[in-house]
Amino acid sequence: MNLFRYFHDEIVAALVRLSETGVLPPGLDFSRVTAEPPREAAHGDVATNAAMVLAKPAGRKPRELAEALAAELTKLPAVVAAEVAGPGFLNLRLADDFWYDRLAEILAEGVAYGASTLGAGERINVEYVSANPTGPMHVGHARGAVVGDALAGLLAKVGYAVTREYYINDAGAQVEVLARSAHLRYREALGESIGEIPEGLYPGEYLKPVGAALAAEHGDRFRAAPEAEWLPVFRAAAVTAMLAMIREDLAALGVAHDVFTSEKALVEAGKVAAAESFLAGRDLVYQGVLEPPKGKLPDDWEPRPQTLFRASQFGDDVDRPLKKSDGSWTYFATDIAYHLDKFQRGFGRMIDVWGADHGGYVKRMNAAVTAMTGAEGGLDVKLCQMVNLLKGGEPYKMSKRAGTFVTLRDLVDAVGKDVVRFIMLTRKNDAHLDFDLDKVLEESRENPVYYVQYAHARCRSVMRHASELWPEVAVDDLRPAPELLRRLTDPAELGLIRLLAGWPRLVESAAEAHEPHRIAFYLTDLAAAFHGLWTKGRDNARLRFLLEDDRAVSEARLALLRAVTLVIASGLGIIGVTPLEEMR
Repeated sequence: MNLFRYFHDEIVAALVRLSETGVLPPGLDFSRVTAEPPREAAHGDVATNAAMVLAKPAGRKPRELAEALAAELTKLPAVVAAEVAGPGFLNLRLADDFWYDRLAEILAEGVAYGASTLGAGERINVEYVSANPTGPMHVGHARGAVVGDALAGLLAKVGYAVTREYYINDAGAQVEVLARSAHLRYREALGESIGEIPEGLYPGEYLKPVGAALAAEHGDRFRAAPEAEWLPVFRAAAVTAMLAMIREDLAALGVAHDVFTSEKALVEAGKVAAAESFLAGRDLVYQGVLEPPKGKLPDDWEPRPQTLFRASQFGDDVDRPLKKSDGSWTYFATDIAYHLDKFQRGFGRMIDVWGADHGGYVKRMNAAVTAMTGAEGGLDVKLCQMVNLLKGGEPYKMSKRAGTFVTLRDLVDAVGKDVVRFIMLTRKNDAHLDFDLDKVLEESRENPVYYVQYAHARCRSVMRHASELWPEVAVDDLRPAPELLRRLTDPAELGLIRLLAGWPRLVESAAEAHEPHRIAFYLTDLAAAFHGLWTKGRDNARLRFLLEDDRAVSEARLALLRAVTLVIASGLGIIGVTPLEEMR
């Protein structure tokens, strides 16, 4: 149960009753009424702005209206007090039994707790990573991969039909550079001394196996052949090899896409030309001359007629070219075709996860999607800022396998999949992130992934000990009777239950905002609350989780521990991190 959605419905129902009894005029718009946590926990459990937003249209003073609503809401069994604050905000305090019921709900639903039907099965496409298939992925790609994959998991949790997609940029000049680089390594595999890698080619050693495979397959057939003869062969072989490496690296991070879409295949299938025709049919394409770029004029700029898309009609700063001076398609044109293809495949809602260096591209892509889909489609672009790799607080380089940068695989091999995935979500995607190799392996509360996994492992350790003390108790499926749960009376125990009960709302709000980092933040807060309760038990023996002389209280506390493990496992499952049974 999303308890705030539940109380929103109860508040609206109470307002309807006040309308029926004449306290409020009929026909009021309740769409701006909210139910959410108070700004300060001391103010209560649920706060509503109902009186504030309805006072003017109702012709009533806010506090007067709030008092009438308070009288109505205190009739609910779950509400023990309704207090008017300030100019007319209303704070509700809930009965302890309401919280015990939420604990029982968690125990009954297991790791499915927090799932909802918010998405109602709607299809949604999340495209992420989409690195050029020219070499290994770097640390920046790791962040986009984690953000996209965690966001897909989050949307699936709330009932969307999610497709994880990778767009292969295999139609541009960069794959021709890749083919030439592979040809150089091919000649090297045939015994030729290639010397320094020429500027403009990819220098990484990851292309050596590609060159060796090409030499084994073709012998010296292409050693001195004209480029036009070998380029298509080497391009296809190199792209295939790079994609295999990318898939393997993503698998090491726990990422698997449902669909791989080729830019080259879109072009060859005529879908870019079809997209231009589609826009032209809506009078959104014309021949025109763009204004010169702002600032310093490039040496090669000249005013010339171009095929332009009316992007400024849909919120972009200027209209955008669809063709280059040589008549070939711009990257923008192929991206338009790709997004139209996604829409035609049934994805009205699309999310793209990009690097921050593509920030200037967002407006034009949103303009294109709006033009192609109207009100039927929408695009949300999530930009991922840079990751600064550190060791002991200083910038750090791990290897030169890629030639110039640290690879995603280097990072995963150094600290593990779970650490990479969790740490990448400890900042919002559009904030810079420091990844310190020393700190992420510390066993301390300063290391959030350790702190959360340790909370789960600690709970599991207590539960194993309980199984030894009382073998007849089904600790792993414990669901005590309501009267037993009422033995959880310490403020820290009730506070922990309140935090657990907030999980469904957190999941839904994170999904609606497309912000998976909120899951990591919540889990860190939950771990802190649990560890705080553990510390109280160390200071006061009667607050320990297991009391050999009081099995009833012990079972109630074990139920609370089980609920903590279920919610942590639920959250870690969304972001692709393993809940540990014990720390090693």
